[in-house]
Amino acid sequence: MTHICRKIIDVNVWGLVGRVAFFRRIFRFLWERILLCSAGKQRRYRRLPPPDACLREEREAAPGDAPLSPDSIRLDVDDSNTVVLKISLLGDCQIGKTSFMTKYVGNDEEDNTLQMTGLTLMDKVFSVRGTKIAFNIWDVGGDQRFHVPIACKDAAAILIMFDLTSRCTLNSAVEWYLQARKWNQTAIPILIGTKFDDFAQLPVHLQWAIVSQARVYARAMNATLFFSSATHNINVNKIFKFITAKLFNLPWTVQRNLTIGEPIIDY
Repeated sequence: MTHICRKIIDVNVWGLVGRVAFFRRIFRFLWERILLCSAGKQRRYRRLPPPDACLREEREAAPGDAPLSPDSIRLDVDDSNTVVLKISLLGDCQIGKTSFMTKYVGNDEEDNTLQMTGLTLMDKVFSVRGTKIAFNIWDVGGDQRFHVPIACKDAAAILIMFDLTSRCTLNSAVEWYLQARKWNQTAIPILIGTKFDDFAQLPVHLQWAIVSQARVYARAMNATLFFSSATHNINVNKIFKFITAKLFNLPWTVQRNLTIGEPIIDY
């Protein structure tokens, strides 16, 4: 009798474990769907401040409230008067994504930056031919790939970045691109090599090898390739001007540059 009871108990325990695992899978599936749905809600905006004012991000929650999520972000942008475009920055850790973004946005990052675990957001407002445009820039931490779906959904452009002095970060660029394309098939892809100032100090034969590999990857991604430096502001503003030109069908007059030792532009 004792032997039979033990079998019944074993069956009940394993049946309970199976049910727990089943409900855990359901919960995980529903949670992923909630995250994806919430990614499309970030465009809830307020009225613009005066034209000369900086775009600011606000924290809606008071101290002690629940932690901020991407859905709680509000921009001071009137949707009827401003074209708001989401830009995603992806790449490995320590390659200079945040420095690149800060160089473009300006020195007032404390006023227009929102930071969460593995995710930094900045905003840039400017005018083109009388139209006010707001770039909502999402910088995903290199070790926080679970933010990729929410960062890439509805993005107008995806910037895949790598360190020009680190071949492994260039190899990782392909993985970042493929992961981004799972969530966004229409965004403009741009492949960006950072830290050009350090890259220029490398031996010429090594520069040539990296340039060749980066061009191959850019063609595979159907992406424009830029070499940049946030330290010396090389091609930072030019990249965002290129994005604006592509999105609004504006003239683009910058020439390709494939000269080894100079900041590459290939499209």
